[in-house]
Amino acid sequence: MYRVLIVEDEDIIRKGIAYTMDWVGMGCTIAGEAANGREGIEKIKELQPDIVLADIMMPICDGIEMIRKGQEFADFKAIIMTSYADFEYAKQAIELGVSAYLMKPVDEAELRSHVEKLAREIEKDNRIRQLTDKMKTADDLDTLFVKSDKENDYVQQVLAATKERYAEKIGMETFSEELGVSASYLSRKFKEATGQTYLDFLNKYRVQQAIKLLETGTYKVYEVSDMTGFSDYKYFSAVFKKYTGRSPSDFVK
Repeated sequence: MYRVLIVEDEDIIRKGIAYTMDWVGMGCTIAGEAANGREGIEKIKELQPDIVLADIMMPICDGIEMIRKGQEFADFKAIIMTSYADFEYAKQAIELGVSAYLMKPVDEAELRSHVEKLAREIEKDNRIRQLTDKMKTADDLDTLFVKSDKENDYVQQVLAATKERYAEKIGMETFSEELGVSASYLSRKFKEATGQTYLDFLNKYRVQQAIKLLETGTYKVYEVSDMTGFSDYKYFSAVFKKYTGRSPSDFVK
């Protein structure tokens, strides 16, 4: 259930929204209410809601400023309600990433539609976060620690080159030739330093980058396959499913 915070200074409107709509049917629960912007900020900090439904014109602190401050310590989707068709308010709401800008009196069907849309977006965000977290192990180049010594300098160079060239056709043979050492020696040192083979590491890193590209919704799966160094689409799908538990097509859906 997604947690909803309602911030509205008019009690009858706030209570009406909270208690007349079928929030459970939308996969949500009312986590709390607030009667002004300052109280809203405190509630955001305390409750960490998934969705904030807020009026603009409120005492002490308006809805725009409340959302702006609330975003400093909470990750939530926001819906603005207002009686004022003011362009400046709308502009500020867009800059803050507000998901919907509804005119009062708010139509219940319209509000429901927006809330259900946000619930789907949050679910998608959570799935992406879970996949990303699953991939962010010691295999992440930004967190992987390799003890610095003379022998491991080769491994550090391989890691740095991988980060720059993962989209190219590369392998341990590529780096052994460039560094002037045998592929077997370099492979052994890499596994000693990282606990895995280079191919396993490279595939995991490529999948991490593929997740980021697929998340944008800009590229088709076969394009992401090419962009992340997988020469064969079927191989890309198999590797992606191996490390994430689902195919890239399922991820996109």
